[in-house]
Amino acid sequence: MSDQDLPDILPNKISIVGIKVRNRGEMKKARTEDDSLKAGDHVILELDQDQTFGTVYSEPQCFPFSPPMRVMKRVLRKATEEDEQTILRTQQLGQDGWAFCSERVAELGLRMKLVEVYGALQRKILTFTYTANGRIDFRQLVKDLARRFGCRIEMRQISTREEAGLLSGVDTCGLVLCCASFLTDFNSFTPKGSRRDMGRPSSAEGHRIGVCGRLKCCLMFEEEEWPLPKRETPSLIQPIRP
Repeated sequence: MSDQDLPDILPNKISIVGIKVRNRGEMKKARTEDDSLKAGDHVILELDQDQTFGTVYSEPQCFPFSPPMRVMKRVLRKATEEDEQTILRTQQLGQDGWAFCSERVAELGLRMKLVEVYGALQRKILTFTYTANGRIDFRQLVKDLARRFGCRIEMRQISTREEAGLLSGVDTCGLVLCCASFLTDFNSFTPKGSRRDMGRPSSAEGHRIGVCGRLKCCLMFEEEEWPLPKRETPSLIQPIRP
């Protein structure tokens, strides 16, 4: 059998579109088979064993296929008129859920911070993501939410690093946060040279703390002996007298 008779197992090229999941955070790349997508269009994505929506920010572009593209999220379809109605209901449900939950959290005196409230497109479920310093007894809160919205309530605690990745932002380096732009795993790590720095005052570690209040993700890519460029003081310009 000749090479021409073999089926095309891997595509030579693939279309990539830039989207924001639920129109929040930093733009992510996803695979698509619909080259007619335009900026501002809503698309349906598969995420967390359910479906959610995204907003197109960068129109499809064709790129050579590479193995890492296998793990990219895939656009299921462009949102239909029925999908658009579902998205509107989901967005309104999220806004109502945020307002009611914030009110009940204050009344119950719970030490937690809401990050995002969103509903699923296929299942009758409302998810509340939040940050907290410890465990929260939200049993009464869940009862109040279930009674108010008549659906399954899911409380999902995330770390401050994950919060920064969801909301995005710019760090002191002037670049978009690593966790929001390209990182997918948030593994714990010990920065290189930390033992040498133990004798230094805490103020010397300020440059290592990110906007989330934790060690910057970029420290994972440090070399053991990172060469710091020496900056020479420029010589003063002497005025020339005629």
